[in-house]
Amino acid sequence: MSPSAGVTRNTLRQQIADALRDEVLAGRLPPGREFTVKQIAEQYGVSATPVREALFDLSAQGLLASDQHRGFQVREFTVADYRAMAEARALVVEGLFRNPAERVAVRPEGLASIRRRAAEAVRAAKGGDLDVLIGYDLRFWRELGQFVLNPYIADFLTRLRVQAWVFAVHRLRRDGMDENVLWFGHEELVEAIARGDREQVHAAMCSYYAHALAWADRLEAREAEGDGEQNAEGNADGSAGPGSAVPPQSPQPPESPGHCA
Repeated sequence: MSPSAGVTRNTLRQQIADALRDEVLAGRLPPGREFTVKQIAEQYGVSATPVREALFDLSAQGLLASDQHRGFQVREFTVADYRAMAEARALVVEGLFRNPAERVAVRPEGLASIRRRAAEAVRAAKGGDLDVLIGYDLRFWRELGQFVLNPYIADFLTRLRVQAWVFAVHRLRRDGMDENVLWFGHEELVEAIARGDREQVHAAMCSYYAHALAWADRLEAREAEGDGEQNAEGNADGSAGPGSAVPPQSPQPPESPGHCA
């Protein structure tokens, strides 16, 4: 393979991965949706090799599940998964604050762009424009992550954020967006960073993760309520209730959101 061919294939691989990630984040490829390398290659009119590589890349990022016999499917994240994502990110960020001088380097020249991302994310959230919100929110946190001196930590946080949006997008589309499920603190966080107010930055981040975990609590309560209703229905018609020989059907994950990914 010539060097130019390698560059072309790698570029195509990244383009396909980016396109599929956008499809998942937009909700056009819903959780559980199955597809094969051949189907995606035909859809984009390309060879199987860059498609296979792109799908394995997305699998490594936790967005797809793969099976050698059934192909690939969009991963279905549970409420427990979402809670674990929020807790993991909160723990990592808390660790960064233990000695920020060694772990974080704020570059003032980067704040102007982050301010714009923050304003657009808040505007989209208040306007109910989910596609725009996801895009600006991911850019906002990705650019903030560039202040983290450890690139592995920054990549880890970005990956968890994308996964959290995959979990949230279908719930947001069904139930809508308001202050109970969306976090609007982007601009306050940026201004605290610009002032060098470490305590206020820490408070904003704590508020952010508390907001996410509170939403997880509400989801779990909603799931428990759904379980109770299903069991009651099963007992009423003589089927699938507690003590029955046939186990009750597991409820579908509740379709409600929990920003900001």
